[in-house]
Amino acid sequence: MMKQLWIDRRIQSLFPVALVSLLVVGTARLVLDNLKSNHSQAFRLYGRARAEKHRIPLVISPEDRIQEGCNVFEGEWVWDNESYPLYTEESCPYLVKQVTCRRNGRPDSFYKNWRWQPNGCDLPRFNALKLLQILRGKRLMFVGDSVQRAQFESMVCLVQSVIPEGKKSLRRVPPMKIFRVEEFDASIEYYWAPFIVESNSDHATNHTVLKRSVKLDSIAKHGKQWEGVDVLVFESYVWWMYKPLINATFGSPNHVKEYNVTKAYRLALETWASWIDSTINPQTQTVFFMSMSPTHLWSWEWKPGSDGNCFNESYPIQGPYWGSGSSLQIMEIVHNTLQQLKRNVTLLNITQLSEFRKDAHTSIYGERKGKLLTKEQRSDPKHFADCIHWCLPGVPDTWNAILYAYLLKNHRNF
Repeated sequence: MMKQLWIDRRIQSLFPVALVSLLVVGTARLVLDNLKSNHSQAFRLYGRARAEKHRIPLVISPEDRIQEGCNVFEGEWVWDNESYPLYTEESCPYLVKQVTCRRNGRPDSFYKNWRWQPNGCDLPRFNALKLLQILRGKRLMFVGDSVQRAQFESMVCLVQSVIPEGKKSLRRVPPMKIFRVEEFDASIEYYWAPFIVESNSDHATNHTVLKRSVKLDSIAKHGKQWEGVDVLVFESYVWWMYKPLINATFGSPNHVKEYNVTKAYRLALETWASWIDSTINPQTQTVFFMSMSPTHLWSWEWKPGSDGNCFNESYPIQGPYWGSGSSLQIMEIVHNTLQQLKRNVTLLNITQLSEFRKDAHTSIYGERKGKLLTKEQRSDPKHFADCIHWCLPGVPDTWNAILYAYLLKNHRNF
């Protein structure tokens, strides 16, 4: 009888151990099954976008952040054909014909291999997975004209290679383009608004009009699409500079009159600033404003005595340079407007670093009115070279590298 009692007690003592073992084996099985199903690189490193409550948070190290006192907008372009370009035309299926210069027949590719090097400090190396982690569950939207659209396409190309097929998509919902990253419940978006405020050029594709007219005090229609967006990146310049005067309304919607472009730009930016101050939630939203993208329309500005433009240029400008296409008055208006804001908007001053890149425009290797240039048009670069838009890969990748550096800087570790 004593022996039977000892056996019963032994069984009772082993029961909790057996129960714990079953729980451990079951949990391990669930984890293994989950790892098998979530096989992408993004899953392996960072986990599912919303389903996993206990994912490992992103931690930004001091080495990843811009050093205190570092001015990333002052520096020089250095030759780097080992780490640049960060992607290729072939590797990114989301590029439009307007920017694929090599595919369109450009004979040289030097423009792809220049890296921006700030004075006395470094930009963090672009890491697509870190950016997607920062954007988890968020929307990043670029707002502006076709120059801003190129920055959007650049950003899509910079991140898309780490996302598995079937987990990414690009939709056109005029006036927007939306690139979705399913695993991170994130989106990178573009919104066509060449004047930021409303105008008769707001149609996403049919915006070439004989007389441009801008509603300097109207922004509500656009603003509805910007509400609640986590990261907004605004840009507006080239469309203002078509002529020294522009047709616009202010106050009365039926009273159209000619405005000096700089005055009209100031009124439009004040309307935008009022929207920012009244709508943006500084706790949940981040806003950037891109300074003007320079043009290189007259080669005599960097090569005295010449009579060309950006066509056939293969190397950046060395030394100090500021082209006449970049308005210091507009720069001052932007600076003053941002200073007077109640909400914080970060100016990304990419103008000077881009001024050096006379070599990186689409020139005769882009599109005109939606079509590639004909052989006859290409033989006349003085009239048909596009010295406004940029080839991709190219200069807009550096703008995004700087934007990425600021997003890293603003990220708060848990």
